Amino acid sequence: MKTTQLTAEILRKKSFLCVGLDVDMDKVPSAFRNSPTALVDFSKAIIDATVDYAVAYKPNLAFFETYGVEGMAALKEVIDYLNAKHPEIFTIADAKRGDIGNTSTRYAKAYFETLGFDSITVAPYMGKDSVEPFLAFKNKHTILLALTSNPGSNDFQRLETNGKPLFQSVLETAKTWEGSDQLMYVVGATRADALTDIRKIVPDAFLLVPGVGAQGGSLAEVATYGLNKEVGLLVNSSRGIIYASQEEDFANAARRAAKAMQEEMALLLAQNNLI
Repeated sequence: MKTTQLTAEILRKKSFLCVGLDVDMDKVPSAFRNSPTALVDFSKAIIDATVDYAVAYKPNLAFFETYGVEGMAALKEVIDYLNAKHPEIFTIADAKRGDIGNTSTRYAKAYFETLGFDSITVAPYMGKDSVEPFLAFKNKHTILLALTSNPGSNDFQRLETNGKPLFQSVLETAKTWEGSDQLMYVVGATRADALTDIRKIVPDAFLLVPGVGAQGGSLAEVATYGLNKEVGLLVNSSRGIIYASQEEDFANAARRAAKAMQEEMALLLAQNNLI
């Protein structure tokens, strides 16, 4: 999927919401916990409940890989369901992969071709030759970890290198790589103060922004500093939507939570003259 298609869907739905599918069997409603198809059934129920308000879905691979072959089969079924029923939806494999040469190529083939995702999250620590193999896949997107929302991000990402934080050097260097027009970047909502500087470096790129909701990030702040002329944002919410209720009304609760975010996003888009 090209970013122009993603932008068109954002404007159509008046939403830049990404729903994170972090399907934790300890948190899903009790009716699912002993079912062999729980990962698929819960994911599909969340998708059906929220798809009117979301433009992207982001399965977190850890919650599927933990169940081995069965978990990966469930992931395939979920992504096939999205691709078949909602081809307009942008899909993100939250895998945080990254390795050199042919290994990265195999990761890319696994998620772009075998599983059929539109994009994948990738760690930049190993540099150019660990990321460019992902960028060789046309009409697919690589979402580079730039400035993440976890407390440990201060260990490395904000270290000063040549008079600037390391995450800024990552952004500047990544722009020089072959296929860099297919890059997106992860910027945590709890780091909204840095979005102004980030937009100076990557003014036209899409940013995937986790950390709104359960982690305390402000959607209004993210929009103020992160929106560009093509919108350029995907704001992810996982726990705040998929676990809005752990009772039988979980799907309706998820729908209400997604709708509330979409309504706030529509207002922010209007205030910024984007709709």
